[in-house]
This record gives sequence, C-alpha cells and structure tokens, in this order.
Amino acid sequence: MSRPVRLAISGASGRMGLALLALVRDDERFELVRAVVSPSSARLGKAVYGDVSPVRFADWSGDGDVDVVVDFSGPDGLLAALERCEASGAALVTGTTGLSPAMEERLAKAGERIAVLCAANFSLGVAVLTRLLREAAAALPGWDIDIVEAHHNRKEDAPSGTALALGRAAAEGRGAALEDLAVYAREGRPGARKAGTIGFAVVRGGDIVGEHQALLMGQGERIELGHRATDRSIFARGALEAAAWIAGRAPGAWTIEDVIATSKAC
Repeated sequence: MSRPVRLAISGASGRMGLALLALVRDDERFELVRAVVSPSSARLGKAVYGDVSPVRFADWSGDGDVDVVVDFSGPDGLLAALERCEASGAALVTGTTGLSPAMEERLAKAGERIAVLCAANFSLGVAVLTRLLREAAAALPGWDIDIVEAHHNRKEDAPSGTALALGRAAAEGRGAALEDLAVYAREGRPGARKAGTIGFAVVRGGDIVGEHQALLMGQGERIELGHRATDRSIFARGALEAAAWIAGRAPGAWTIEDVIATSKAC
C-alpha cells in the first residue's frame, strides 16, 4: 500500500495489546484507528491510547476505515473482530488461542471471503522451530516425541497454542493428524508408551513469557529443539509484520510461514 495501513487492535488493554500499542505509534507503516477493549477493561488514558479513544467490543462499529484488525483478545473478542472484518472486508490477523473447534472452523471458512492469518505464535524463531521439527519428525519416524512448554501463571489454556502447533507440525511430518497421536496426560500407571504418540507436558509459573522444547528420543541419543522468549515484544513485532504483509491480500487462510517466505523480517 502507498499509504499507511489503517489498523485496529482488538484486545488493546491486554498484555499483547499494550505491546502492540507501544510499537505501532513509532511505526510509519501504520495508522492506528481503533483500540478495542473488553467490557471488563478499565479506561486507560491518553498516554496509552494516544489520540484514539478505546471502544468496547459491543460498541465496535463503523469499520470501513480499517484495513487490518490485529486480535489478541479472547474467544469473545475474536468473534467480535471476525464479524467486523467480514462486514467490512478488512483482513484479520489473530494470535488468540484456546479456541473451540467450532471457532477454528469459523475462521477457516472466513478465509473464503477475507484474508485471515491465524498463528499460535508470531515469533519468527518459533516459525523456524516449527519447520525444523516437521523435518526432524519426518526424518526420524521411529523416534518418540514429547513437547514441553512453560508460561506465566496467568495463562488460562493448556497446552499452549504454540505447543499444539508444534505437535501438529510433528504429526504432519509423519503423514498423520495430531488428534490421532496426542497424549496430554500421564499419571498413575499408564503402561508403556504407545509407539508413534506425541506427548505434552505443561509448566505454569511466575512471569515466564514463553518456552517451548521438542524432544526427539531414540535409542541411546536424543535431539532437543527449543525456543525461549524473554521479551513479549517479539510477538508484537511479528504480528505487525504479518499485518503489513496481509494488507491488501486476496482472501485466504494465510500462515506466518507465508509471511516469512516473502518478508525481509528474517
């Protein structure tokens, strides 16, 4: 686009929303035109939102002036954002996780009408980790795979969306669906591990931004592929790269790997 991308941030008062606001005000690629907050959010001042007055999800209307909505809210906020995008033709970039199968299907169908990019993690490093795990799982079909993730003590969903995305990549590398291989809990006496399964382990505590490790375990050797985030702004930067990339794109279900393939962000 020759002009700045007109941006709306859904979930603007949350952790990711505030990180996006801090970055976008100095990014000449964008013009912030909406800051959308949940019904329970306190009204934050001009120091946070600048000249953009925050609106509640329920009061969000008149979005013909928005090119891209970046959503890091929750299931209800995402639904509101999706409905506004479908009504106006704006593109949607969302990192909201913990979605129901029905909502995931709704997003997939929306890609037939608007440009949609869903990612469990907007870190460029995690995107590369995902690619490496897919290749490693394909190259070592007989090895066991477990995925361990750690996040702060306020995160509500488990396993994390990123851990599930890594699991899906590993399953794809072996020509299977994660739903057929995943093991989410081990306790008591579950017996010997079933060949081909992909296990998950979850840690919640403190202020951990996000850590993911994929273990590929063979006889007498092990490969460890991992990523550790120490600054939440990396996710905001990745989301803004995705927003700049998707503005003006044709309808479709796009991925962060599509962005990486054509972006100079790496």
